[in-house]
Amino acid sequence: MTEATPTAAADMAAAGIFRVALGIEYKGSRYRGFQRQRAGVPSIQETLEKALSKVAGGAPVNLSCAGRTDALVHASAQVVHFDTTVERSLHAWVMGANMNLPGDISVAWAKFMPAQFDARFSARARRYRYVIYNDQIRPAHMAEEVTWNHRPLDVSRMREAAAALVGTHDFSAFRARQCQAKSPIKTVHHLHLQEFGRFIVLDIRANAFLHHMVRNIAGVLMTIGAGERPVEWAAQVLENRVRRTGGVTAHPYGLYLVQVEYAPEFELPVRYLGPHFLSGLPDIMADA
Repeated sequence: MTEATPTAAADMAAAGIFRVALGIEYKGSRYRGFQRQRAGVPSIQETLEKALSKVAGGAPVNLSCAGRTDALVHASAQVVHFDTTVERSLHAWVMGANMNLPGDISVAWAKFMPAQFDARFSARARRYRYVIYNDQIRPAHMAEEVTWNHRPLDVSRMREAAAALVGTHDFSAFRARQCQAKSPIKTVHHLHLQEFGRFIVLDIRANAFLHHMVRNIAGVLMTIGAGERPVEWAAQVLENRVRRTGGVTAHPYGLYLVQVEYAPEFELPVRYLGPHFLSGLPDIMADA
């Protein structure tokens, strides 16, 4: 946990408002996504806001997040921010929130931020990991935290196909029909596939993502890895720019938001890449 920089402290003192950033991790299996839903539908946002409001003595807390993860999707490094006139220490925000949160959501760190910081719009890149458990037998453990694929997958074929998706492209064929993004053009900085025992980890970093983009990419690469389509199919789907040519959307269970990147001057805390059960996995990073 890091206190505010002098500039941030001056900004906050002048405005009489504290802008607080939090690092959040959660298991999304019981929730209908991050974003607040209609009454009675559980969301990460509403659960967090209620816990933070208790720390704030009942004052309302409205969160903005770096990425609106979908229903059943997890995060090991979500970033949120909120503004408040309630004065609390960073330790109080972290520990107080965790005391009022269920066991599948945790606040990892807190930091006072300058007024120009925005968890969503200040983000320069986001990184996801999609975890596939590749075995003939359905796993009894972590069933909601990995995607089970019973077909033997050829990772070398998946890597070859993935290379066509790196760079700046129109990802219309990999976006959900209900996607609200203004532009389908995104830049994928890297797309790696790593083997870790029976796990295959799809590690993707981009400036931003479309709705279901990672899950649709995972679906295409698993189909190719199973030998059901040629390696060239990934490039063909990309070039067609039509969603229905891209096969089945992969399950949400194995998807994790693992990193959000900001300008160095914001000095946000950095933790190891998740998810926790893959903490021994080497971090393969390509140049942006």
